[in-house]
Amino acid sequence: MEELRYAIALNCLRGVGPTAALQLYRHYGSARAVFEARHEAEGKLRTALADWSDALKRAEAELEFCQRHAIRVLPLAHEDYPALLRECNDPPLVLFYKGTADLNKIHIVSVVGTRRISEYGKTICQKFCQELQDLLPDCLIVSGLAYGVDIHSHRAALANGLETVGVLAHGLDTIYPSLHRDTAKQMTTHGGLLTEYLTGTNADKGNFVRRNRIVAGIASATVIVESAAHGGALITADLAQGYGREVFAFPGRVGDQFSEGCNALIRDNKAALVTSAADVAHALRWVTETERPKAVQRQLFPDLSELQQRICTLLQTRDDFGINQIAIALNTPVKNIASDLSFMEMIGLVKLLPGGRYKLMR
Repeated sequence: MEELRYAIALNCLRGVGPTAALQLYRHYGSARAVFEARHEAEGKLRTALADWSDALKRAEAELEFCQRHAIRVLPLAHEDYPALLRECNDPPLVLFYKGTADLNKIHIVSVVGTRRISEYGKTICQKFCQELQDLLPDCLIVSGLAYGVDIHSHRAALANGLETVGVLAHGLDTIYPSLHRDTAKQMTTHGGLLTEYLTGTNADKGNFVRRNRIVAGIASATVIVESAAHGGALITADLAQGYGREVFAFPGRVGDQFSEGCNALIRDNKAALVTSAADVAHALRWVTETERPKAVQRQLFPDLSELQQRICTLLQTRDDFGINQIAIALNTPVKNIASDLSFMEMIGLVKLLPGGRYKLMR
């Protein structure tokens, strides 16, 4: 408990930034050792290390909060601190963790992307987690609990029985955005919530950028689902690449705003193109080629008409057909197609997407 108190306090000292705190911790081997050697420092650092009283009081208050709320405090040397993250050149000195998942699992994948997720992106999140469950049911999905790809990845993981951890840009005394509170609560018993920030820390813009290094560093691979030409997901991809981790991206349609980033990563050889969880697992050598799941022909509803069966078969090939395109492909009048599509939408077999495109749902 003493070491935890000094580790938090070292993080709170005025005049000692995170880089200096990490260097001191690594040099002396523990936060308590830094405190004991505080008079060895020189210049401004000696002044900053001279008085720990306020920092230690702040640390005591944080530890009391953590004890009340079943939050674990993991300093850098703790055996449960994420080993992959510790290998990075800029890991957090202390992590606060509320959850049940092992942060040192063999199979950890970070999934990130735009906050303005499309139906295509939602489908990828769901399909990716479903396939991972089939291939690697012990896989841990990490993301940032933000809008868009983050929250859909967390929810897809939960829906498919995978553990998932959210990396926060604030303390564990709050959840941002508040709309994700229910999902976050589920995650504490089927994954967890992780942060480097103390209670009372606001979700400031800069914190989101800094937390991206945890998302990138904690996993063996980072997967980009959808991203515009600029954004936090691309920052995470750069960080992961800098840490020597694998980066993967799902390609998108040329011209789609929120596929520009993924397509650029692939074009510039900054990410490997993937179309499934099997591609990722195989590239990481988590499964062999013979363990890849075989493609399964969709079992169509036996009570559908011949035309409805043909529509289903066509929509299996891609999910962006408009009604005119379907009519042309099947050489059938639009009025016949419209009637059957209305019926198929009513029974939940197809979904009408923005732009008048149809998607096969099951």
